Formats: sequence, C-alpha cells, structure tokens
Amino acid sequence: MVFAITPLYALPVAVIYLVLWFRVSAARGSTGVSFGDGGNPMLLQRIRQHSNCAEWSAFVLIMMILAEGMGTPAVWLHISGALLLVGRIVHPFGLTPDTVSHPLRYVGNGTNILAALTALLCICHQILGQ
Repeated sequence: MVFAITPLYALPVAVIYLVLWFRVSAARGSTGVSFGDGGNPMLLQRIRQHSNCAEWSAFVLIMMILAEGMGTPAVWLHISGALLLVGRIVHPFGLTPDTVSHPLRYVGNGTNILAALTALLCICHQILGQ
C-alpha cells in the first residue's frame, strides 16, 4: 500500500521538528548545558517546545497513517493533517514561560486535539464499518 496523504503532512512537521531540535542544540551550545536544562529558563522553554512537537506529531501522524491505511476518505486526512500542521506552526510561539494562557498556545493545543480526534473518529468509523 502506498500512502499518499499522510506524508504530505509528515514532511513539513518533520522540518518543524528539526528546526526546534536545532534551537535546543544551539541553546545547549551557548549555555554549556549538555543534559537537562541546567536551570536555564530559555533552554527549558526550547526543550518543551521541541518535546511537545515530538509528542503530538508522533501521536497524530500514527493515527493518520492508520486511518489512511484503513481507507479513510482523503478529505478527512487532509483536515487532520492541516490541523496538526497549524498546531505545530503556532504552538512554539505560544509556549512561553511568562504566560500560561497565551492565545497561540490555545490554538496550538486546540488544533492538535482536533487533529487527533478527527483521526480517531476516522479509525472508529472504519472499524465499525459505518
């Protein structure tokens, strides 16, 4: 089976993931902290931005590829993928140490939850044969 839709979203999400990883690595180099955050708030912020991307991206992309493999219509995969991509783009800008209620944090988390729920419902629909 060839997967045609999920990779369209996996590729840009992987680029975002790598950009966030490079930011962590650069911060480690400039602070001299090789493990953990060393009590540095900027390094901790970058670590969490990268980690959040890893957590959500892997989860949603796995759900999407399962849904695609089960024959979910393309439109639903595009909805899930677009929501994931929007969330991954905006969330790092909203994940700040000084405000827990940053609007971009809400947008990032909200779109990722909707992406996961969309993929989950598609899988359920395929399983139940509705």
